[in-house]
Amino acid sequence: MLDKHKIRKLLHMMPGKKRFGVYRFLPFFFILGGGMEWFMINVRIGKETFYDVYRRKQSERRHESLEQR
Repeated sequence: MLDKHKIRKLLHMMPGKKRFGVYRFLPFFFILGGGMEWFMINVRIGKETFYDVYRRKQSERRHESLEQR
């Protein structure tokens, strides 16, 4: 496991510290978020993607709320 000194050294190696400060890590998080979104849309686990499950659950909740009325 990495200790604090190795992590700090790794973070200091990232370019742009003087000009951008902590914002120099934003591109990494945009790429990470985009990759996660792509995975949720395109990768099927079993027969469904994440959004298939989301739509089905949302539909079930609407149906239940209409039945209660």
